[in-house]
Amino acid sequence: MICLDTNYLILGLVPGSREADQLVRWSENGEEFYAPATVWYEFLCGPVDSNQVSAMRSLMRDIIPLDESQAEEAARLFNAIGRRRNLRIDAIIAAAATSRQAPLATNNLNDFHVFAAHGLQLLP
Repeated sequence: MICLDTNYLILGLVPGSREADQLVRWSENGEEFYAPATVWYEFLCGPVDSNQVSAMRSLMRDIIPLDESQAEEAARLFNAIGRRRNLRIDAIIAAAATSRQAPLATNNLNDFHVFAAHGLQLLP
C-alpha cells in the first residue's frame, strides 16, 4: 500500500510524466494506493474535470479521513520537527502514511524529508 501526495495525483494525469509512469509500474507490480482526505481536498481544488477526478478515484483503494489518532500523530510529527508552520499540512499528510506504516510517494522531498527521522518512509 502506498500513500500518495497531491503531486502524484495531479501529475499522474499527465501522460508520460515520471509520476504517471511510476503509478503504472507500481500498479502492474500489484501495489495499491490511498490518499489522505487532505490530499484529496487539494487535488479537487484543481483545476480538474469530472473525468480526471474519476480516473484518480478509480486508481485509489481508499481516501482516508483525518481521525483522532492521525491528528495526534500529525501533532507529534509537527512538534518533532520544531513546529515549522509552513509544514503543518505536510505533517497531516505524513501522519496518514506513518499511521498506516506505508511509504509516501511525493516529488516534494525537500519538505517531507524532515519527517523521515520521525518514522516517515519516503519512496525514491
